[in-house]
Amino acid sequence: MTTLLLVVVIAVIGALGGLKIAPAYLEYYSVKKAIAAIVTSGELRTATVADVRKAFDKRAQIDNITVVGGPDLEITKEGGDIVISFAYPKKVELFKNVSLLIEFSGSSNK
Repeated sequence: MTTLLLVVVIAVIGALGGLKIAPAYLEYYSVKKAIAAIVTSGELRTATVADVRKAFDKRAQIDNITVVGGPDLEITKEGGDIVISFAYPKKVELFKNVSLLIEFSGSSNK
């Protein structure tokens, strides 16, 4: 009986933790989606670094992305293609004094 109770408690804690972590991953996928949209839209063909940052800021405003802004992007060129990269930490409070630090990173070529 106590083993069953322990399993149920662990499952509930895991579910609650998952519900608190999910928004952080949704933000991450929104950032990746915005970068992918910039790359696939053809905006990069004649774009400068400032143009890429502005394009991201416009998409970030539409998608309500606040964790990363245009100045936070790393924009490089690899083999003639522009590559947009980002990285940021996200701290998620799970319980009273227990937090989880997730370090997100992504790139348009991955």
